[in-house]
Amino acid sequence: MSTVTASQPDREALFRYVLRLGDTSLVLGQRLAEWVGHSPALEEDLGLANLSLDLVGQARLLLTYAGEIEGQGRDEDALAFLRDAPAFVNLTLAEQPNGDFGRTIVRQFLLDAWQLEVYEGLLHSSDARLAGIAAKAIKETRYHFRFSSGWLVRLGDGTDESHRRVQDALNDVWRFTTEMFVADEVDATLAAAGVAPDLAELQPRWSARIDEALKEATLMRPAPVAYQWHGKRGVHTEHLGHMLSEMQHLQRTYPGAQW
Repeated sequence: MSTVTASQPDREALFRYVLRLGDTSLVLGQRLAEWVGHSPALEEDLGLANLSLDLVGQARLLLTYAGEIEGQGRDEDALAFLRDAPAFVNLTLAEQPNGDFGRTIVRQFLLDAWQLEVYEGLLHSSDARLAGIAAKAIKETRYHFRFSSGWLVRLGDGTDESHRRVQDALNDVWRFTTEMFVADEVDATLAAAGVAPDLAELQPRWSARIDEALKEATLMRPAPVAYQWHGKRGVHTEHLGHMLSEMQHLQRTYPGAQW
């Protein structure tokens, strides 16, 4: 386990950055867990459940590390279950409702491609702890992307109805993708320190990965949309609060409950 030795401003930036990664995985994992028992077929039910478990596992590693960086005694459970929506800093796309199976696949595909680029960049992080988490997560994320991109192609290049549904979903959620690559002071500070990858370098690779899959799926890439969402700054859509009320219900009702 690495020891955090950064100066206080850099320590705060590192805490925020790790928390963003952990929150995005946690929220996305919770969304996928909502499909358990409701998927269109048993194979897809198990597939989405496995993706959910992977993402929650990644979130545990990241939130544990975030708590250690913060140094205020909050562990992974406190960060996951005892924060209100404004304290979460996940990407806004992750909190969007599942909708139908095609919409879930579109959301997953876009985020899988993003996480794939981020974790590949973090393999070379000057922070040994982050590099270690990325080394584990990248193996899972490569499978996640194969799963979501494979389904995107099947649905996009499938029936007229499946094509229409995934294109509509893509058009609707595309506005949230700009947030992935808008760097703020946290991103800039850690990129300069060699801790985090430069978002400006990740964006073209993500874009090329997206375009390749969309072409195979016979889907049209939506037009760019002005950046309007600030999930990683704690400003969310109404959907996150509703999701957290369910996810945090047991811990809020029985504080400190243990199995």
